[in-house]
Amino acid sequence: MKANYVEDPQLWIAEFEFSVEVKVRFSETDMYGHLNNTVPFIYFEYARIEYLKHLGFPSFSNTNSGKIPVAADLQCDFLKQVYFDETLQIYVKIARIGNSSIDLHYLAKNEKDEPCFIGRGAIVQIDKPSGKAVPWSEKEKLILHGK
Repeated sequence: MKANYVEDPQLWIAEFEFSVEVKVRFSETDMYGHLNNTVPFIYFEYARIEYLKHLGFPSFSNTNSGKIPVAADLQCDFLKQVYFDETLQIYVKIARIGNSSIDLHYLAKNEKDEPCFIGRGAIVQIDKPSGKAVPWSEKEKLILHGK
């Protein structure tokens, strides 16, 4: 597993606790029947939102909030091919919490418990009207730290 954000693959994998299950739909595959290379980003988004909701993050439970988390960058590294009708577990964890951002890491495993693709991405909390970064509140920091 070669990725600049993974130092010790076994330790890195062991740190994941939260996951969601996805089934590869026919529409997500190419003419060869394997997962289109854009789809992991959709799976990352789904896992990220479910994870933040699981933590009780306010921006996903309060649609009237003036603050929203947005993706600032995303990266995916492909390890194994994935095919139509496979069931995957998409794991997500917080790797780093910044002043107004978080760095999330992702891991997709197939039914044989083999890593298929991995990734990372920065999420930044912004003010909806201005689009400018907004620091996490103390309450949000506690939620992000899982407390």
